[in-house]
Amino acid sequence: MSITVKGKIERKGLGPGTWALVGEDGETYELKDAPSELKKDGLKVGVKGIVRKDVMTFAMIGPVLEVQSFDVL
Repeated sequence: MSITVKGKIERKGLGPGTWALVGEDGETYELKDAPSELKKDGLKVGVKGIVRKDVMTFAMIGPVLEVQSFDVL
């Protein structure tokens, strides 16, 4: 099931580092295979994607969000 999350992109320095989306509601999503256009710390975006419950990561900072599309706000 697809969800849409509005928030801010953050670079998290855990382990080798990862890109995250911190939603307006405070929830942090780890971005799976984030496009290079999203890899900008502080960027405000709306991201449509699928929460992947079948994926585990080293960072374990929150649900893994597989990006389907996004808009810069």
